[in-house]
Amino acid sequence: MPDLLLELRSEEIPARMQRKAAGDLRKMLTDGLVEAGLTYEAAREYWTPRRLALDIRGLTARSKDIREEVKGPSTSAPEQAVQGFLRKAGLSSIAEAHVHSDPKKGDFYVAHIAKPGRAAEEIIAELVPGIIRNFPWPKSMRWGPASAKPGSLRWVRPLQSIVCTFGPETEEPVVVDFEIDGIRSGNVTYGHRFHAPGPITVRRFDDYVAKLETAKVVLDADRRKEIILADARNIAFANGLDLVEDEGLLEEVSGLVEWPVVLMGEFEQDFLAIPGEVIRLTIRANQKCFVTRPQGAADDLSNRFILVANIEAKDGGKEIAYGNGKVVRARLSDALYFWKTDQGDLPDLDQLGESAAKFDLDLKKPLDQRMARLDHLNVTFHAKLGTQGRRVARIKRLAEQLASVVGADSALVARASVLAKADLQTEVVGEFPELQGAMGRKYALLQGEHASVAAAAEEHYKPQGPSDRVPTDPVSVAVALADKLDTLTGFWAIDEKPTGSKDPFALRRAALGVVRILIENRIRLALASVFAKAFANFKGGADQSSDLLAFFHDRLKVYLRDQGARHDLIDAVITPASDDLLQIVRRVEALGSLLDTDEGKNLLAGTKRAANILAAEEKKKTLVAETVEPALFREEAEKKLFAAVNQAEKEAGQAIQNEDFSAAMLALSVLREPVDSFFEGVLVNDEDQAVRANRLALLARIRAATDQVADFSKIVG
Repeated sequence: MPDLLLELRSEEIPARMQRKAAGDLRKMLTDGLVEAGLTYEAAREYWTPRRLALDIRGLTARSKDIREEVKGPSTSAPEQAVQGFLRKAGLSSIAEAHVHSDPKKGDFYVAHIAKPGRAAEEIIAELVPGIIRNFPWPKSMRWGPASAKPGSLRWVRPLQSIVCTFGPETEEPVVVDFEIDGIRSGNVTYGHRFHAPGPITVRRFDDYVAKLETAKVVLDADRRKEIILADARNIAFANGLDLVEDEGLLEEVSGLVEWPVVLMGEFEQDFLAIPGEVIRLTIRANQKCFVTRPQGAADDLSNRFILVANIEAKDGGKEIAYGNGKVVRARLSDALYFWKTDQGDLPDLDQLGESAAKFDLDLKKPLDQRMARLDHLNVTFHAKLGTQGRRVARIKRLAEQLASVVGADSALVARASVLAKADLQTEVVGEFPELQGAMGRKYALLQGEHASVAAAAEEHYKPQGPSDRVPTDPVSVAVALADKLDTLTGFWAIDEKPTGSKDPFALRRAALGVVRILIENRIRLALASVFAKAFANFKGGADQSSDLLAFFHDRLKVYLRDQGARHDLIDAVITPASDDLLQIVRRVEALGSLLDTDEGKNLLAGTKRAANILAAEEKKKTLVAETVEPALFREEAEKKLFAAVNQAEKEAGQAIQNEDFSAAMLALSVLREPVDSFFEGVLVNDEDQAVRANRLALLARIRAATDQVADFSKIVG
């Protein structure tokens, strides 16, 4: 079977776009081939900073001949219908159609269409130019003299050459010939920009990879990552250090080089006075370099860093390492200045008294000064939700109300709330926004704050994703909940809710954060009352507690499904008024445990049968007695079921009041046998209307008893 090699070579593609672009190219081409009637055995994409490549194996050499019938209208149909049929079938006149007969429908027209197969080369030559012209780059450009013409080619960076060869392993492959904006396909590519800039003639994928490797190009991005990681670990180890690994940076760096050469640079020891996070981000953001630490050290960094060059220098990389070191030292000098400045007094300190008094701040302390300035400058949080200062005041009020619920010291919660956003006014966070929270914690500890207050400055942002840990310190929990609930109620109050896939303010993430904090810390919280207090903080905003609670129910369902809970059990337990998320979780757990037993499965079957009969009779407006009258019982099974329902309802109700949902489920499980006996020995629809109404009332009692813990009608099974 023939194989296809495609390479699109250009100027340097941004690293962040490469992986997706290669995947898009594979999907667009393979989808097009299949749609054209070809099949293939395997397809894999490759990429470097200067090329996207596809290796498609076992591609059929020709699409199959197709014969199909297109059914048309009746032979007596009006001319308009006949003409529509001719256009659809591609016929020039009705004489080209055939007439078929049907015993019921009579005679009708049928077009017999034969489409001969096409050579794969023809299909490829037709597909690839269209794919190139319509490629979904996030950003693209035009270049050269042709760029002035309407409809000229756009590509992420100037496209320079196209390789497209096709053929079986046993024969010389052919060049699939096509041209786009003056670039004609061929079998010539080019290697490393500096080490091997000359032309390379290639045949098929295997010799393409081998010749590129000789020309100092590693085509496989994952292999480039492996080379970088292994060499970086080895060079660090050889110098008595450990590499601080960074998967995101590794992915990016592998997209910056075609021939990775790992080197080590260094900077002065004095810069280690800067927090490790700042050093790491400075070196990462500006120079795309990895940091190292002394072997066995958990937090301390060393003054050596790892860089990845794209060339093998004659001096072994000394000048490259030295040049990178000069830039790193300059950047670290800025970072050191920011770090020291943040610990000094602000130049506008004399203007911050009013804001300091508002939040009970101590202007002798640097972080307090930054919070006062945040309020004094009226920094906007959102145009419709006011300033950061007003937001901090709201968070403080809400966090203090939550303190007793989560078991936190209210004084520490108040202090943590007013300092939580202070680092937004620091120089370091201004330079590196991703360090907000982390720097707040460091600066809080430097000025002698309680450890819980310092922790809350960082942890109140958590969790920021499904894999991020949740805060456990009660002070952090109170501030984190207040922060997220203020955000959610605020945007609900101004009707800025997530719609479809759009969630610009990350409200789904905030709600999921609240869900995780409450459940994973086993905190009982009546959300409805908290919403009411939070909505009261927004003057003129509508109280949308019920809608926000429904949004939380959706987030809880997502969380529980990810934990393996059955969707039907969640739906059976949640009601529109359920506002205690931990209680919902406990109910789901207890219900799941019950249904894992034979008693639970049989009880479910019996109660669903009772509910279905009752629902059918209610729909027919059949009389159902308001209460069960024992005097109307005729069968022993009725008496036993009535007694069992009374006992189960009482015990389950008491267990629910005690919030022992397992005990409530156990109380209901004893209904299994009397329910089964009832349906085996009793006819519900008795001829006597009073008896029938009484028996339906007994079924209603079963439904009411089980509804205390869950809506069994929503459970599958």
